[in-house]
Amino acid sequence: PPPAPGAPARRGRPPRRAPRAPAPPPAAPPRPAGPPPPRAPPLPEPSQLPAMPDSNSRNFLRHARYTFRLDLTTGRLATAGELPSAAARAWLIDTLPLNSRAVYTPEERVAAIIDTAAGRPRLVVYTVVRDPAGTPRAIVGLEADPRSLEPFYTMGAEKFPLLPRPLTGGVTYDSLGSVVVRYAGGFELYRSPVQYEPRFVARDSLDGMMGALQVQVALRPEMASKLVIGGLPRSRLPMLLIVLALTAGLIVTALVQLRREYDLARLRTDFVSGVSHELRTPLAQIRMFSETLLLGRVRSDEERRRSLEIIDQEARRLTHLVENLLHFSRSERQVTRVVPEPTALGPAVRAVVESFAPLAGARHVTVRVEPAEGIGIVAQADPAALRQMLLNLLDNAVKYGPEGQIITVRITPCDQGGEGGGRVRISVEDHGPGIPLADRERVWERFWRLERDRGSAVAGTGIGLAVVRELAALHGGRAWVEEAEGGGGGAGFVLEFPTTAEHREPAGPRRSPTTTTAPQERATV
Repeated sequence: PPPAPGAPARRGRPPRRAPRAPAPPPAAPPRPAGPPPPRAPPLPEPSQLPAMPDSNSRNFLRHARYTFRLDLTTGRLATAGELPSAAARAWLIDTLPLNSRAVYTPEERVAAIIDTAAGRPRLVVYTVVRDPAGTPRAIVGLEADPRSLEPFYTMGAEKFPLLPRPLTGGVTYDSLGSVVVRYAGGFELYRSPVQYEPRFVARDSLDGMMGALQVQVALRPEMASKLVIGGLPRSRLPMLLIVLALTAGLIVTALVQLRREYDLARLRTDFVSGVSHELRTPLAQIRMFSETLLLGRVRSDEERRRSLEIIDQEARRLTHLVENLLHFSRSERQVTRVVPEPTALGPAVRAVVESFAPLAGARHVTVRVEPAEGIGIVAQADPAALRQMLLNLLDNAVKYGPEGQIITVRITPCDQGGEGGGRVRISVEDHGPGIPLADRERVWERFWRLERDRGSAVAGTGIGLAVVRELAALHGGRAWVEEAEGGGGGAGFVLEFPTTAEHREPAGPRRSPTTTTAPQERATV
């Protein structure tokens, strides 16, 4: 009891207090209705996992490092067996939920992760535990060394052949091809003992559920032709080279054709220019002297006769030119025809020379025939074609030779017993500059003229000699050019014809066309 008022206080002992009543214990939370939730069973050690009947599976379980359970609600990771490092545990906690949502399928009930984590290659095989409502609650599985999968790479080939025996001929798996297996990081997991040249290679990746393994298979090159019906197709390189060569050939041909087309166009232009000039000159002469006669401007009979001679001369030249153009047109259309018949060469040649005399006289040129009577030779020739050939050769000799020259027309029989038996040659020789040896074949081409004559004042069409050679060929003969006899320059244009058997020259001394005989009677026009 408290001291009475006014009583002295007691020293040494505090006043006594009444004891307090104890606090009531806290109320327990209400329990949910129904049975209590089941507790997760303890994790087994890897050595405590149930035995597998398959030898490959037993070997895989022997490589297991630890088992684990990850509670998806609390994020708590429990392990049994080898203790993973803190980095490995963090990797599991981060990777397992993401991988399960991305690649895990309830139908397969298992998935695998192959990767390198915390500096160590890891193979994680897991499954997802769901509650009765189907909600994922936990992930359980184990981690092992990825090399433990090696037996699984060849187990299929051991049980089942990769290809039918009739196709492979009973070749073993190692002799058929080689295999290399890598995981996503690019590190190699498996390599078959025998490796072949990577000539026929195929690559593929497994599903993410199986760790996205990358598999490379190289087929043995010797087996490739056996696995393809009909054998492997041949290399396309030879075909490509052939096509390339053909393309290059076509390009070169096209360029050559374009070049020839250009040259032909230029030659045709020169031909038209030459023909125009050759037509204009005689026409101008004929018109001028005709007007002189019509207007009565001649002062004497001599001038009148001279004017008439020039008109006749230019008319002959014009006729000769038109005949060449007509023959050229027929030749272009391939309708040229000749009718060879027995023709006495002496009279025929003299007639041509006489008709050409006015044209030769304009340049004071003398034309003579050797021998004078043509030695009685009869040749198979078309008289009109023979006349045109000789006129063309004589016209060339006059145009390209010097003034005052002597042109010789020789009629020479060939040796009866020699190579040219039964043939006769007619040569026209001038004293001009001659034909260079390199150009003696080209002068017979159409539109072609010697380089030295293209810039000269001598007009020409470029078709005269081509007409000569074509007519000679139609007679079954030949035409060529050589040096004139006796030296001193000049060219000799030679025509060769077959002779008529019953009209050949009687046996007697003969000479070849390139040798000089004793002087005979000569006819000069």
